[in-house]
This record gives sequence, C-alpha cells and structure tokens, in this order.
Amino acid sequence: MSEVYLNGKYLGQVEQGSQFTNRIREERRRAVMPGTTNVHYDEVLDAVYVESGNGRARRPLIIVKNGAPLFTDRHAKQLEKNEVSWNDLVEQGIIEYIDAAEEENCFVAYTPEELTPQHTHLEISPLAMLGITTSLVPFANFIQSARLAIGGKNQKQAIGLYTANYPQRMDMDVNILHYPQNPVVTTMTHELVGYEKHPHGQNAVIAIMCYKGYNMEDAIIVNQSSIQLGFGRSTYFRPAIAEELRYSGGLMDELGIPGKDVQGYKSERDYRHLEDDGIIYPEAKVKEEEVVIGKTSPPRFLSSMDEYSLASNVRRESSIALKHGEEGSVDFVLLTENEEGNKLVQVRIRDTRMPEIGDKFISRHGQKSVVGIIVPETDMPFTASGMTPDLIFSPHAIPSRMTVSHMLEFIGAKVGALAGRQIDATTFSAEPEEALRKELASLGFHETGTETMYNGITGERMQARIFIGNQYYLKLKHMVANRIQSRARGPVQLLTRQPTEGRAKEGGLRLGEMEKDTFVAHGASLLLKERFDSDKTIVPVCEQCGIIAIHDQIKEKRYCPICGDNVEVTDIEISYAFKLILDEFKSLGIYPKLILKTKY
Repeated sequence: MSEVYLNGKYLGQVEQGSQFTNRIREERRRAVMPGTTNVHYDEVLDAVYVESGNGRARRPLIIVKNGAPLFTDRHAKQLEKNEVSWNDLVEQGIIEYIDAAEEENCFVAYTPEELTPQHTHLEISPLAMLGITTSLVPFANFIQSARLAIGGKNQKQAIGLYTANYPQRMDMDVNILHYPQNPVVTTMTHELVGYEKHPHGQNAVIAIMCYKGYNMEDAIIVNQSSIQLGFGRSTYFRPAIAEELRYSGGLMDELGIPGKDVQGYKSERDYRHLEDDGIIYPEAKVKEEEVVIGKTSPPRFLSSMDEYSLASNVRRESSIALKHGEEGSVDFVLLTENEEGNKLVQVRIRDTRMPEIGDKFISRHGQKSVVGIIVPETDMPFTASGMTPDLIFSPHAIPSRMTVSHMLEFIGAKVGALAGRQIDATTFSAEPEEALRKELASLGFHETGTETMYNGITGERMQARIFIGNQYYLKLKHMVANRIQSRARGPVQLLTRQPTEGRAKEGGLRLGEMEKDTFVAHGASLLLKERFDSDKTIVPVCEQCGIIAIHDQIKEKRYCPICGDNVEVTDIEISYAFKLILDEFKSLGIYPKLILKTKY
C-alpha cells in the first residue's frame, strides 16, 4: 500500500502508487485535472506526493511517448501561422509544466536525436534551463557554473539605457550610459528581449597582457583616448524633494528664501542660487552643503506663553541642501502637488561620470575588474597595423577561473568586427570555434587571435605574441565618486563623543582591533596614541579616592563628591568612552577607583 499526500497533508492509501501517479498525469494531460497540479512518486518511501500549492517553480517540457515527441512539424507550422497558441498546446497535452519534485520521475532529453523509448520528456530548448540574464552570456556552455551565475548577476548592475523616457522621470538613484552599443557576439535571448532597445555595454578592443603590474589582482588598464572618445561615460541622476507639510494648529511649512531672523539661518552664500520662489534654477552648478530648495518650518515646540501669539514665534530653517560629497548641475525642476494638495517641489541633480581609477567594469563571464591606471594612448602597446587596445586585461584572471567562454568571445567578436556581422553564441547552439578560427584566418589574421605587438614607450617589439580581440564590456553602478570617503575633523555623536558613522553624515573611518594589531606588529604602537584620540577628553580625578571629581566653572572651584574640598584634584586625559563605562560601573554599585601615577 502506498501513502498519498496532498500539499504535505496525509490523505490515505492506494494499492499501486506508480499506477496511481500515472493515472493523475493522464487526467492532467486530458485537462480533466488542473494543469497546475504536479505529482511525484517516491519509490524508496513508497509514497505519492501531489502538489498544487503556490510558490513552486515550474518549467515547460514536451511530452514524449514511445520515444517520439508529441510536438510535431505540423504543430510548428500551425504556430508559425498563428492557428494555435501556446495555451492550446498545453491544453492538448503536448506540453506540460513540471515542478522540481515531479522532475525526479522524468527522463529528459536535450535534443530529438537523443530520444530513446525510455525518455519521458524533451527540452523545448536547452537554453530554457537558464534565466534571462544568464542566457545573455555568450558561449555559456564553455564556462564553469559558478562564474556563469556571477556573470548573470553582474549584468543586473550594469549601467545602460534603463528606460527611454528617463528625462520625464524622477527616479531615486539612476545612471545613463551615454553611448550604449549592441554586442557583436549575441545570443538568441538578445533578440527575444529586444536588447537593441536598451543596451548596457560597449564593444572594446582588449589585449591580454601585463603592463608594469598595474593590472594585477583583476585590475584593468584603460586607454585615456578611449575615455576621451566616450568609453564608459555616464550620467548620474538623483532628486532632491521638498513639500509644504501641514501641522496641527494651522501651521505649515513655507517654500521660499529664508529670512535672516530664521532660527538656523545658514549664510547668504548658501542661498545664492535660489530664485524669488525659493527654488533653484535649471543648469545651476551646485556643490555640497549648497541649498537647492529653500524652506522654513514652524518651531518644533510651542511654549505655553506663546501658544496664543503664533506670529511672535521664530520659524526654523529646514531647506533641502546637497549632502556631503555631492555635486552636479540642476537638470530638471518639477512643481506639483501631493495627495493632500500640498505644494511639492522636486529638483533633479545631474552629474557626468567619466571612468576613473577604482571604477568597476565587467565582461559577461563573471570577470569583474576595477580600473588600475589610465594610460595615455602614446604609452599604450600597439599592433603591427597600428591598433591600440582600449583595455589591457590580466592573463592571470583566466586559468584559475576557467572562463573559456571569455576567450571564445574574443575570437568571435574579432571575426564579427572584421566581417561586419553579429556572431551567434547561443548556449548549446553557438557557431563552432573551428568555423570562427577559419573565418579569422581568411580575413588575414592568425587563427589563434594573437598578434605581434610593440611597446608603446620604447617602440621595441614584444617577444611574445599577444592575444588581442574585441569584447563586450559593461560599466557597473559601483563608482568611486559614490563611495569615496575621508575626513579630518567633523561631527561627533552626542552620547559617545566619537565620530559619526557613514559617508552621508561626514563620518570617520573606523580603526578597529585588527587594524590596531597591524600597527603594533609594525613596531609603530605609538601611532595608536594619535589614532585613538577621536573622543579624547580631560577629566578631573580625586587623588585620594580615585573618583572623577567635579569642576564648577561658575565658582571656578574643583571638589570631590566624596572627599569634599580639601583634597588634591588632578586633570587626566582619557577616552570619553572609558568615562562612560566608569559611570556604568557606578550605577551597578561597583567602585571604579583610578590610581594615578605621576609622569615625572
């Protein structure tokens, strides 16, 4: 007897589990049972699991009977003529959706040529097992699986044309690539998703070689002339938003240039870009801390005396200014209303970003890299025909990663660029490598893709032949301009008196336990005296009882809360965080006695 479970709940028993499973499948294919049902027979446990719940990943497969697929040439012609639809094929029991559990009972063939009487299903296309971004990777069957997954994920972070109507949109944090191109090496998915309408990369000439060690550890070397001609150039947009909020008591915010009597007034220089309505004008050049939208708000707290004379209350400054580290030009100003009918102002800031050292670039094969150095074109190596590469890629990034597809794209793109056509590199059905090599040789280049190159600085011929070709490169949104952070002095937290955290708050860079150990290991432990004084504070300490004393600034008097006046009080330098833990000990009833020793 076989146990039967529906969505994990025990229903009962049947005599023959395998026959019962086959019966359910037949009923489903005849559309008697819902097509969303899946059934799995576990021979080891002798149990039937029927699933019809939400949240299951299911994929379509062609049903095979007696070694022959039910989908025939007749169905293909009907689909081309639009006589039948996809849903018709599902209802007729030619195609069915299988979930992960039912796939355990299936024997799936990749191609019709592989079919045997034992097969139960046939792949519609082997490409269907990949996701959309993963199937955009060319020659993906020549790459290890982990790199393929990384290559698919990286493409989601690439800068391109994310939407055609971006000038009318107020999106939060977006980038637009100035000169996006269609790849020379494409897959079937590029055509299916209409990739030419929203490309997010550029075709670059790449040489695989070392250059003075500047491309070690996955760095790339970029040709300065390529950047000047538009390689990797993009624009970063972000909005500044302000609205006139209403408060209880009939008070509300006001947009406009704040008056000098306003609490928290900045300076005339900060408001210099604002027009009479308190809003900045388009194409104004703005830098950090400069006001973009002027606004004043009612005071946060109303005292009991002033409640009835609201006019006498001084308003507070609440303008929208650029954050620390931001700059750009005002691209677009929008005046509208929110849901409550209050005035809403949105100002979009635009900043042009050219590739700089530290910006991240990728190929489509999980080969991540950052810009190591930007070299003038005159110093770049060149081929016998005078071609200088846009990028120099490290040869050490290939063997351990086993990204053979990365190398195949080089040859494919080189052929495509010379022959003036796109190369089909769809997974499992790409143009064969041998054919690409023959075509490259017929175009007058060495079939291995290597060329003789010359040192751009000395003019000497390089001893090794250099592998050079084309590659589709993508610029990622992770740019140095968004992440660069440094400070000397700045704002501190109220409680600990230590620097604030985070780039937007003008925060400091933390020197932790492990960083401290590196200084000590280098024999530079005295440097810690300098680095660990961000919350340095001077406190008076009673020399008799070792408790922190009191310094009365009004009476200019120092005394100990325990011993009184007639005692020696000495100033010592400690971390404010240490003073806090002493206070914590006192609250727990622990006596933290400081025993002072003289320095002299």
